[in-house]
Amino acid sequence: MQIGPYLLKNNLIVAPMAGVTDRPFRQLCKQMGAGMAVSEMVTSNSLLYGSRKTQRRANHEGEVEPVSVQIAGADPLMMAEAARYNADRGAAIIDINMGCPAKKICNVMAGSALLQDEPLVGHILDAVVRAVPDTPVTLKIRTGWDTSHRNALRILHIAQEAGIQALAIHGRTRACGYSGEAEYETIAAVKAEARIPIIANGDITTPEKARFVLETTGADAIMIGRAAQGRPWLFREIGHFLETGESLPAPEVAEIHNVLLAHLDDLYRFYGDLAGSRMARKHIAWYTRGLADSASFRHAMNQLEGPHAQLDAVNDFFWRTRERCDRLIYLDAAPDQRVAA
Repeated sequence: MQIGPYLLKNNLIVAPMAGVTDRPFRQLCKQMGAGMAVSEMVTSNSLLYGSRKTQRRANHEGEVEPVSVQIAGADPLMMAEAARYNADRGAAIIDINMGCPAKKICNVMAGSALLQDEPLVGHILDAVVRAVPDTPVTLKIRTGWDTSHRNALRILHIAQEAGIQALAIHGRTRACGYSGEAEYETIAAVKAEARIPIIANGDITTPEKARFVLETTGADAIMIGRAAQGRPWLFREIGHFLETGESLPAPEVAEIHNVLLAHLDDLYRFYGDLAGSRMARKHIAWYTRGLADSASFRHAMNQLEGPHAQLDAVNDFFWRTRERCDRLIYLDAAPDQRVAA
């Protein structure tokens, strides 16, 4: 899988997720087998460039290349400026968000709402590609606005004419949100006409599903979102299965205990103790969901403030888990059964 001059180590990509794919999470997923990770979206509103949140999202210090930064907006000139801003600050690839279904994004005619206005799509893509001539630009879309208006094929041709170098497609319309099943047939139709790499996204939750989607769509790569929350080793599992046809055993509890501790330490360092501990709560919940006694643990965790209290609770939970079993055992629906973004 190659995007511009960047040859990825594999075709497994972390989907951009608001509030999730920060630098600590992207780094962890890359360490555990992902070939690339796309950042959470950065606004094209230049008035926000000085905000602490935007500056943090533009911090790629020490990140494994290539660094892919997603920008969102509806004004071609502002999107071009956002692309230059991020390229100047270390983004090796600029990704354009035309796939987010969130109302707060679509209500300002950004994200997947742009799929309703194909001329504007073309203007934005042209402006961004021209703004960063030495930086590959990619695009993420849905199959259309609703089931009566699927226009992924037309968007493909607009994207190719503009110089977009890879296209990721979530196999649902904006109106579908995350309900129903992903429509891989639309992705396959786009791939059949594409001259650029196509990345399939949607409902990829297991190694077996990853192989099925690659075979069904003919896509060059797959993109995984929510299924990797609390399970970043999913990329390792998929990579091994695609290469050998064999499933890896469940990871050892001791390993995941250490993975989580390292992730938490990175969050505290990146955000600071207060914001880091609040950000850590959801990750701790995702790591432990489905494990024995995790419901009561998560409830207690949400009452704790600060890194020290969190680390003590995490250590206590995993030491008790390690006394019961050597490898992770899920008592209810395992993380790989969750619908993925």
